[in-house]
Amino acid sequence: MPENRLFTVNQFAEYSRTPKDTLIHYDKIGLLTPALRGENNYRYYSGGQLAVVNVIRILQELGLSLKEIKDKKDTMTPAFVNEVLEQQNEKIEKKIGEWVSAQKLLFALRKAINSALDVDEDKITVQFMPAEAIILGDLNDYSRGRNHYDALLGFYHDMNEKYPDLNLNYPVWGVFSEDRIKQGDWVWPSRYYFYNPEGHDKRPADSYAIGYARGGYGHTDELYKRMIDYINENGFEICGNTYEEYPLNEVCITDRNYLIRVMITVRKKQI
Repeated sequence: MPENRLFTVNQFAEYSRTPKDTLIHYDKIGLLTPALRGENNYRYYSGGQLAVVNVIRILQELGLSLKEIKDKKDTMTPAFVNEVLEQQNEKIEKKIGEWVSAQKLLFALRKAINSALDVDEDKITVQFMPAEAIILGDLNDYSRGRNHYDALLGFYHDMNEKYPDLNLNYPVWGVFSEDRIKQGDWVWPSRYYFYNPEGHDKRPADSYAIGYARGGYGHTDELYKRMIDYINENGFEICGNTYEEYPLNEVCITDRNYLIRVMITVRKKQI
């Protein structure tokens, strides 16, 4: 548009895609003064001021306040703008990382929910399950009167120390060793873990006896007994860890009647 052409405030608002009230506010704070005030006190802007509006908008989107822009407007230099752009690029990169992390968490939560929507909660099955990436905690310490809550706090503390940049909002579930399940000791987990696509550990690809129950955390005694009976009666034997999960938990259940899934590593009995 010609530099010498003047536009009314309404025209300038349309061409610059800036609300009229915003332009008036810019004028009042001395950030963008109209090129001319008519005898009727109407505001008139020049074509060159369209570029100024673009700069103001860009700097605002990059996080600068109107006061900061006003203070720098008349002394703007390429070096200053380059520094601002670099700082804001770093902020954007950080925000992108946060959104990617949040997206991975949402994917994991949806995957857990979808895995349990159509299951037969009364049926025990044996299925081959592919490997899944997990982050596995150390062996839980139940000495000196420590309980599972102490162990869970220890798990979070260790995760925070080992992975300071890792999203720790994933659901945390429990692993029981083969010996403990065979001994009927399934109250407090041997270790804690959560599924995470960045995990260096694996829930192994293997055959699992899988059963379901409803209840709060730890309300699994009857389910384990049913599953042990099923394993023995159908010619299987326990041959590895057990994974206790709550795919439908407080994220989507309000009455604590969570859906519990127990996965016991099994194989056909050796003859």
